[in-house]
Amino acid sequence: MKTIYLMRHGKSTWEYAVSDRDRPLKERGIQDAHIVGETLSKLQLPIDAAFSSPANRALHTAMIALKELDFPLHKFQISNDLYDFSGESVLQFIKELNNDLNSVFIFGHNHAFTEIANSLGNQFIDNVPTAGFVQLSFEVEHWKAITTGKTEKTLVPKYIKK
Repeated sequence: MKTIYLMRHGKSTWEYAVSDRDRPLKERGIQDAHIVGETLSKLQLPIDAAFSSPANRALHTAMIALKELDFPLHKFQISNDLYDFSGESVLQFIKELNNDLNSVFIFGHNHAFTEIANSLGNQFIDNVPTAGFVQLSFEVEHWKAITTGKTEKTLVPKYIKK
């Protein structure tokens, strides 16, 4: 069995004259990443490895959520393949994962994550919102064999805010 946890980066700002990769999170994005991370920590998800897009907003979201999960950062990597908005590179990345990994957490972007959630899951998701989380599972032994799996869980920050 293989499991993918997808988390879209938190709400970011266009306020600064920086490249797209360097755009930072807004305060709301930081708060939402904490809220989702705290909620996920209660679920005690098994996570073999975590990966993030190199974009500042995705990387910052990953650091916040993984800290909330007490995830060991030596099992975390940044991949340029995850700086993708169509989903094609993300899907290729997933299919090339090491088969010793059974559950991976990926931090990245939309439209890619909505596309992946809808093409690989069994529930339609109109849009994975900022700091949104989707868990997909597959009854396969090899990542390259994944096709349609099961959408196990979705989390939307605005529905779990205190």
